Amino acid sequence: TDRVKCSDFHPTEAWALAALYSGNLFIWDYNTQTLVKQIEVCSLPVRCAKFVFRKQWIVTGSDDMQIRAFNYNTLERVHAIEAHSDYIRYLAVHPTLSYLLSGSDDMTIRLWDWDKNWQNTKTFEGHAHYVMMVQWNPKDDHIFASCSLDRSVRVWGITGGSTSSHFSLDGHTKGVNCVEYSPSGEKPYLVSGADDKTVRVWDYQTRRCVHTLVGHEGNVTAAVFHPTLPIIMTGSEDGTLRVWHQHTYRLETTLKYLLERCWSIAVQPGSNHACIGFDEGAMVIKLGSDEPIASMKGGKIIWAKGNEIQTVNLKLADDASADGEKITPSVKDMGSCEIFPQSVAHHPNGRVFAVCGDGEYVIYTAQALRNKSFGSALDFAWSTEGHYATRDASGKVAVFHDFKEAFAFKPPFAAEEIFGGDLLAVRSSDFVCFYDWAEYRLVRRIDVTPRTIIWSLSGEFAVLVCPDSFFVLKYDKTTVAAALAAGQVDEEDGVEDAFDLLQEVNEKITSGYWVSESFVYTTVSQRLQCLTAGQTETLAHMDGNFYLLGYFEENGKLYLVNKELELVTYVLNLAFVNYQAATVRKDIATAEQLFEEIPEELHNRVARFLEHQGQPERALEITRDPDHKYDLAMGLGKFHLAADIIEATDPASTSGSTIGTKWKSLGDAALEQGDFTLARKCFTEAKDMSALFLMSTANGDAKTLKATAEQARAEGKYNIAVTSYLLLSDLNACLDVLVEAGRLPEAGFFARTYCPSQLKRIVTLWKEDLKKVNEQVAASLADPTEHAELFPDYELSVQAEALCAKKRSKPIPAKQYTSVRDMLEMQIVDEMKSNPNFEKEFLGLGGAAAPAPAAA
Repeated sequence: TDRVKCSDFHPTEAWALAALYSGNLFIWDYNTQTLVKQIEVCSLPVRCAKFVFRKQWIVTGSDDMQIRAFNYNTLERVHAIEAHSDYIRYLAVHPTLSYLLSGSDDMTIRLWDWDKNWQNTKTFEGHAHYVMMVQWNPKDDHIFASCSLDRSVRVWGITGGSTSSHFSLDGHTKGVNCVEYSPSGEKPYLVSGADDKTVRVWDYQTRRCVHTLVGHEGNVTAAVFHPTLPIIMTGSEDGTLRVWHQHTYRLETTLKYLLERCWSIAVQPGSNHACIGFDEGAMVIKLGSDEPIASMKGGKIIWAKGNEIQTVNLKLADDASADGEKITPSVKDMGSCEIFPQSVAHHPNGRVFAVCGDGEYVIYTAQALRNKSFGSALDFAWSTEGHYATRDASGKVAVFHDFKEAFAFKPPFAAEEIFGGDLLAVRSSDFVCFYDWAEYRLVRRIDVTPRTIIWSLSGEFAVLVCPDSFFVLKYDKTTVAAALAAGQVDEEDGVEDAFDLLQEVNEKITSGYWVSESFVYTTVSQRLQCLTAGQTETLAHMDGNFYLLGYFEENGKLYLVNKELELVTYVLNLAFVNYQAATVRKDIATAEQLFEEIPEELHNRVARFLEHQGQPERALEITRDPDHKYDLAMGLGKFHLAADIIEATDPASTSGSTIGTKWKSLGDAALEQGDFTLARKCFTEAKDMSALFLMSTANGDAKTLKATAEQARAEGKYNIAVTSYLLLSDLNACLDVLVEAGRLPEAGFFARTYCPSQLKRIVTLWKEDLKKVNEQVAASLADPTEHAELFPDYELSVQAEALCAKKRSKPIPAKQYTSVRDMLEMQIVDEMKSNPNFEKEFLGLGGAAAPAPAAA
């Protein structure tokens, strides 16, 4: 078109409005890329045009100094008024009221009320040069901002009687061409662009410049905050559109569409679309997608860099890169494409590729950029046999065989997108229909709306990628062929048994590729995953958003690319993938042959796959991972093998706590199965004193209990040591443990009760220790040898201790417990006082556990 001075979006229709320097208005449907309406306004430039949705109008301002309103349905002129005495630069429609602001070269801003017969209700004066733009404040619709070639940005109000500006924002060194408020409620910002080639971000509350964006090489003519993305878009007479990060103010990208000077940028609330007006036309772009325009086939990659087509030969690339490491292959420029590429796709044989964009498609040869075929198309799709299909703006789908149109059809619904593969898929807003490539025959309708469909090379499997999940389907070619031949096809739903749903995976994925019968895909969380027979395995966590291009069998690597056209690779062994497929098919012979081709470093992955397939015995034979082997042995109940695995573990490569945990788990399992010998060994290796104490006391195993006591004493587990020695009637050992533990008060009371002969030694130690804290308290401790009056019957208690020691030297069998149990409650000192023959009677009982020799 001619020079586009202003652009705007319709809020509900897919329309982009362009005001032309030639005096015309064009309304384009940016989905179908067709001209919807055209209005001849005047013979002079129309510098501004805006939709007024609630009135179904378009209002215009032009160089003939008139404001006009047109009904965009009937294209009739509703009103016209001579509004200014010089060119009208800009119009701003109030978001709710019947107000229209106009800015002019006569240096005034005027407020118009169309409900009052287009009365000029106020005129604002204050600028000293042309008024280039006016904008309403979205947070306060009684405030507006303006900019002028007098180098200022001014803020005004429509309430009250004043027509002077509230304040001025000064900082630009040359005339200001554009101003825009931030639609976000986060910060009170507005942005301005000027002839000084800079863009300034202002805080209109503090009235200070927050940041200056520098980079344009010509006058800045347009600057807007994007309504949904955190970016600022700026356009300039240098022909570039620059995108800046709204928070960091970093330059994210510079777009060049080779359409000469940029004059306007329009954005649409709730959408990622933007309309940019240039000298040579207007362009609607969609922002926010990171997916690169690239395709891979047979070891060669084709990608688009702007209009330039480049190729990479993977056979010449460095093959020594590690997984996830960016590679720098040799990139060859093929030439410039006639259209701006929006998708690139290889023919199945790799000899040609198709570029689709700007409502057209071109098929080029892959060796050199020679045009083989072209036409109009919004979508393009290849079949696995090399046929292709296109969808045009009218919704017609055309199928080509050998680059000649074989047949065409218009589905009985609004076709929104087509997909290639073994079947031709046509998606509507509610469902997708699969058609035969040979002729117009419905194969199956499925009530989902995929954004892409990915077929396996064999044509046996297909993945329907939906926004929040994906479905894995199995395609039954035989059933479909028989149904089509017999004419048993439902006109609305197709062949009922054409597809079997194998799995639904609730995962948001960005790209995918079939390698044999395994589906490899990338997720929005930047993971590379592989799905085989219902089992998902994470291959890698990627550093950034990368998209799968394909698999190169010669080096066994997956190739991925990002928006910046950087390549990374990940190894995926084909023999392993085919082994998985054969195992799932239960083709044991083929699986065993393929296993011989799998490198040993992948055996652990094979073992984990077999475990998930319900073959733990085979997995145990294959795995080389000690942890996995231990888990498998435990799961199979092979406890002695699990013990051998732990013993064979290199302590240097595994932490002691991990080994101890394994021994403990194995001991618990062995104890549950009644294997006490193995359980005792495991608890000993795990140094689990509590378990050993439980086992030895439950079994009456004095030997193990003694070993447990000694080990607990060595490990500093004094409670278990004291309890064990007490059960063993080794009272001196109990006392020694308490002293070692520094628990001298407890040792003192223990000695007073069980070992009075040791009391003097313990009291001495206690006093020495207590002196370090409080000498006065230490002096208050009484020694029985020095203060006998404080220890009545002390000598008798010492005798009783010796008597009990003799008694313990002759252990009593457990079967005699009922006959001697009363002795446990006996007060020996009292008995010695009252019964002269007590010693003889006591020792004649045949031995006993030690009662307390002294009274409490």
